Amino acid sequence: MSGATQGPIRLVLSDMDGTLLRPDHSLSPRVIEAVAQLREAGILFSLASSRPPRAMRAQVEALKVDLPTAGFNGGTLVKPDGSYWRTHPIDRKAVDTCLQLFAQEPVAVWVFADDQWLLRDTQGDYVGVEQHALGYEPVQVDSFEPYLDRVDKIVASSADFDLLVRLEARLQPLIEGQALAARSQKYYLDVTALAANKGSALITLAEAYDVPLAQTAVLGDGSNDVAMFKQAGLAIAMGQGEDSVKQQAHQVTGSNKEDGVAMAIERWILPRA
Repeated sequence: MSGATQGPIRLVLSDMDGTLLRPDHSLSPRVIEAVAQLREAGILFSLASSRPPRAMRAQVEALKVDLPTAGFNGGTLVKPDGSYWRTHPIDRKAVDTCLQLFAQEPVAVWVFADDQWLLRDTQGDYVGVEQHALGYEPVQVDSFEPYLDRVDKIVASSADFDLLVRLEARLQPLIEGQALAARSQKYYLDVTALAANKGSALITLAEAYDVPLAQTAVLGDGSNDVAMFKQAGLAIAMGQGEDSVKQQAHQVTGSNKEDGVAMAIERWILPRA
């Protein structure tokens, strides 16, 4: 990717899982301190995640985030008080297409709607991992039918990472112009609304706070972060991210095991406050 723009950084938008959080989904003291230093330097800071907004609240409070945050990859933007600011449910045609495709493959399927995590099989791949990350339990349903007109996110989960790569490639042309499909982790393929991407979330936040995109910095590790990489003045990828993601960034920092976000803030962002 071509070089980052020069000049001050006034707004930072960070992914959460695989980026801001350690592998056990905790916040390290060093990262908390680095975010506090951003605030002291007058740099705005917010979060963009594939998580539901409900599963971001603890981190928002711990980091004292006072800007709207983006859940569901930007599908739902939420104010600091928890009230919704912008919402983008998935087009119904895209919902039907995704569920039909996923039903043909050995993947666990989750639907997020009505502020709930819905599934049909509680024993599917990575249910325990997701429950630990979100901090709340799923709701088992017999059918997703009652929710299909108001779906915020669909997830296909599998321990077969190559299968999800192939599914992503197959699904994208089927829902082009209707919705977006991108892997947030090697084991998750997320489907969100067309307007629900982290690049659009960055643009919305930058416009709301009168910050030129050239004066924004973003941090992420997954393919769903590339949309904001393409918009930001400074894009920073995590060291453990896939090569295809790191190639889209201006800089590569340490892994989330190494507090790579704090390293990036100290090395590339604070000096440009």
